[in-house]
Amino acid sequence: MPRNAIPRGEIFILDDDTATREALSGTLAAAGYEPVFFADSAALLAELRCRAPACIFLEVRLPERAGLDLLKKLHAQGFAAPIFVTSANGDIATAVEAVRSGAVDFIEKPVCGQDVVERMEAAIEESAQPDDDGLPHIAQRLPGCEPFTRREREVLARIAIGETNKEAARKLGLSSRTIEGYRASIMRKVGARNAAELLNRVLRQSRCA
Repeated sequence: MPRNAIPRGEIFILDDDTATREALSGTLAAAGYEPVFFADSAALLAELRCRAPACIFLEVRLPERAGLDLLKKLHAQGFAAPIFVTSANGDIATAVEAVRSGAVDFIEKPVCGQDVVERMEAAIEESAQPDDDGLPHIAQRLPGCEPFTRREREVLARIAIGETNKEAARKLGLSSRTIEGYRASIMRKVGARNAAELLNRVLRQSRCA
């Protein structure tokens, strides 16, 4: 990433294959993203409580189907960021199960870094499109800040109309703790010290968008 460039977001990667990790690391970093690698699904889940990546890559054939099990868990929680599944054994049955379980795409190894980035960015852009549900429009990005994920924008919209964490969690099908995690991520991205400052910056920019 060029010096002083604004990070385009973190990419969480759960994969024990060295060649894949190296390919994704170099290409993602060159495109302005920050790859974050995990040794197991428990470590990745722990980070998701307080951080919101722009995208996730999961190796489907980790020991004891850990990749698929994690995918299903994130899908059940309504996780907003697009999730890609990777595998060296790209059989049709596995690809179908992955997509049905919530993956946006299935990538066969060895991965082609540039192709992966293009597919990933298309998925991120699509997932960031706001829903027309009568809630306040939230801009995708504030000047000088990392872009918001679609789920962060949904949480922000709920905060803007005065909903509590518990109310927002119920409307979005998430836990209150997850909402707290999204709020923490949003505050970090914006650099706001409190909720009032956060809403003032976000809504002012959104009205100008």
